[in-house]
Parts: sequence; structure tokens; C-alpha cells
Amino acid sequence: MYNNDNSIKEILIVGGGTAGWMTAAALSNALHRGCNITLVESEEIGTVGVGEATIPPIRTFNQTLGINENEFLKHTQGTFKLGIQFINWGKSEHTYFHPFGAYGKQFDMVNLHQYWLAGRETDQVSAFDDYCMAWAAAKLGKFSPPLADPRNVLSTFEYAYHFDAGQYAQYLRRYAQAKGVKRIEGKVAQVNLNPRTGFVKDVILENAQVLPADLFIDCSGFRGLLIEDALKTGYQDWSHWLPCDRAWAVPCELKELTPFTKSTAHAAGWQWRIPLQHRTGNGHVFCSEFMSEDQACSVLMNNLDGDALAEPRLLKFKTGRRKQFWNKNVVAIGLSSGFLEPLESTSIHLIQAGIAKLLALFPDKSFAQDTIDEYNRIAINEIENIRDFIILHYCLTEREDSELWRYCKNMSIPEPLAYKIKHFKQYGRLIPREMDLFGNASWLAVHIGQGNIPDKLDPLMKYRNVQATDWLNKLKLAMQSAASQMPNHKSYIEKYCKSFGSL
Repeated sequence: MYNNDNSIKEILIVGGGTAGWMTAAALSNALHRGCNITLVESEEIGTVGVGEATIPPIRTFNQTLGINENEFLKHTQGTFKLGIQFINWGKSEHTYFHPFGAYGKQFDMVNLHQYWLAGRETDQVSAFDDYCMAWAAAKLGKFSPPLADPRNVLSTFEYAYHFDAGQYAQYLRRYAQAKGVKRIEGKVAQVNLNPRTGFVKDVILENAQVLPADLFIDCSGFRGLLIEDALKTGYQDWSHWLPCDRAWAVPCELKELTPFTKSTAHAAGWQWRIPLQHRTGNGHVFCSEFMSEDQACSVLMNNLDGDALAEPRLLKFKTGRRKQFWNKNVVAIGLSSGFLEPLESTSIHLIQAGIAKLLALFPDKSFAQDTIDEYNRIAINEIENIRDFIILHYCLTEREDSELWRYCKNMSIPEPLAYKIKHFKQYGRLIPREMDLFGNASWLAVHIGQGNIPDKLDPLMKYRNVQATDWLNKLKLAMQSAASQMPNHKSYIEKYCKSFGSL
């Protein structure tokens, strides 16, 4: 019975950009024979292209494709990222760091932050940031890859990248085409459904070319050409929790090559700063209900490190998700599946996650509903957990100096997030959920960084005899010493992965 060939023979990816070419590269790497992969895109249709900051799982994606890190960074003007610095979020003139990796090294069944909280009561410890290796290196502008030896503090951090998303798409396009992906230039004029099943049968381009397929991947961006325009899947709006609905984006001259992203809160939103080898990417995410587009543009242009290299570009969006990510024979990947503002650099990760789930649950032509349902269950859990982590930044604020922050401080929040906040406030306990992308260190960074200090210590601390304050401060000194000996971020790039004509 295993010889009945009902396998997918034709895949059509509608849309290019980062989502389209990441999908094409991954599928061409996984489906070695017996399946034709075609991507249709139009050079006339622009891509959003502001997702230049990533999180550590992107390294796994590149490694799976066999991509050499240094070569990839040379081709994408890339730099390294140890985390995100948040400025003015919990309150004005306050800064904290969300690191990639752990705080310190675990030495007891009670979490390390409980010992830090105990030391904080007697002023025997410094800022929580000081106990993570990622910040020790980042604040000095240092970078080198972590060590494998778990006994060394240089094994306790992780890293990701900043890169030019457009150049990354081009890099993956060359990769995918070398593996047999066929690219067609053209705009989709019509999508035809099978009248009996409601599945997408084919798309017709403006030049009348007909492109049939068994499986369609919708990478058409916000419009959702297949998942929404053709299949009417529906959209769940989250703007009552995440009210920002606009972003101005502009590149400027590179002044400082920091190995981290900056996120600076303003009156009606926040500004990103992402250093690449040849320029700095900047943007101002804001809520149009509380600030005009012209005002928001002025805020951005008045807070650049260097001279602007182009005219600012306005992006409009509605935070939320499709009601289904996979509907019939269409899988939405990237912006066609939903949108979360880039506060924690998750847009490229959600592309990667969608691809990984598709390969893990790859269908045959029967398109079993159980498979589709499981894909949607996992995808919805993951994006809702990420949504809650982003909301955490807004609702844990003491700011009341503008309408946006007053709204966010007092708004209702999703019940699972309220549950997590309640548990942390009581005893400093972290309550993980299935498909949580962000681990304990990430939640700790925001809880503590934005002032959600627990009312009590974990009750297990009463049974502890360990005096950890000296140990914590020795750990801090060891991290500072290790960081001081690491190479400068710029020097590391110049030695291993400098792009032609940059730096």
C-alpha cells in the first residue's frame, strides 16, 4: 500500500522577498527530487524590508541550509547581535538589556534571580544586567562566538545578526535557483479555485500565463493574495492590545557599530536602531491615534545618529493574525499570515517557524485535515505567546506622561499573560507555556527591567543556607574580565566577514 504515489509534485510560491526566498531555499534543500518548486514575483512590487534584526534561531536555519556564517554576513552587510537595549520603557530615563543567553550560571535548584532579589534587599548586588555575559560584552562593544566549554562564562551567551533583508533575500534566491527553483517574473492577475473542493487550482499572471500547482505558499505580504483575497480566511485584530499601526523607516550614516539593537520609547511609540556594516537602519513605530504621521516622522528624523541616506518611508499595518495559517492547499508564510511589530525582532523568525512546521507536517495531495489542524494549532500558540511577550513591554510601564502610555498601563490584557504576571509578582516564578519562543532569561529581563519586582521570594529560599551574594559578584567580575579580553565587534567583522566597500 505504500507504493501509491500521492505526493506533492508542484509547489508554487507567490511572492518573493525574505519570506518567499527563505521558503524556496528551505524547500529546495529538503525536497531533493520529484518536486518542482516555482516562485513568482514582480520587481515592480516592493517588499517591506525593515526586518533587519534577528534572534538566535536564525543561525539554525542557515546551518540547516549549509550556509557559511562569514560568507553570508559578507553578502548581507551583516553584523552581530547580543540582545536588545530598551530605553525609556518602564519609565523615562531608565535603561535595561534583554540578553541572548542566560543570567549567570545556575548553581542551585532555586533560580539565580531569587538570590539576586535577596541581595537587592540589602544593596549587596548591582543591576540585574550586570550578571549576564551578553551585556558584559555588548556594553564594551565586544564580540566573539561563545565557547563550548560549559565551565567557562563565555559559554553562557548566544547571538543573532543584523543584516540587510533585501540582500539576504537575494542571497537565498541564488541558493534556491542553484538547487533548481524556477523563478518567474510577473504579477498575479487572477486566482482560480476548484469549484468542487474550493482549493486553489491555479493563478493567472497579467501576461495570461497559467501557473497550476498542488501546494501554494502565500508570501504576498499584507494583502494575502491567496489566503485572504481568494480563500477569505479572515483576520483576528489585536490592535486593542498593540495599538501601534504605523512605522516610518529610514537609513542613516553609520556612527557606532554596536553589537546590539536599540529600542527607545517615545511619546506615542518607539524607535529602532540597527547597525549594519554600511549604514544604520532606523524606524519609528507609532500609534496614529495618538500622534500624526508628520509628527512621528519628525521624531524619527530628529533622533538619528547620522545624516539620513534616503527619504523616510511610511508603512501601515494592523497587528493580528489570519484565523488560519493553512487553509485548504494554501499555507501563508510571512506577513500574509499576520503581523507583530518588530519590537523583539520576530518577523524573520516567524517565517522560519512557518517553514519548519510545514516541513514537519508536509502534506500529500490528500491534504489531511488533521495535518492542517495541527499546523494551525501550533502556529497559533506560537504567535499568541510572542504577542503576549510583546504586550508585556507595554503593560509593564510606570509611564503616565502621554496618552499611549496611560492607555497601555491601564488596558486589559490576555488572560494567559495576566496569569504569568501575577505569578511573577507573587514569588518571582516563571510560568512557561507550550511553544514559548522566549525563555526564562527573556521574561526575566522584561519583568525586572520594567519594575515588576516580586513581593516575596520563592518559599524555598527559607530553606537555603547559601550565601550567594559573594558568588554573584565574583561572577560579575569574571564576566567583566572575560569581556575585556574579547575582540572589538568592528575588529572581529573586519577580520572574518567584512563586506566589500563597508566599514
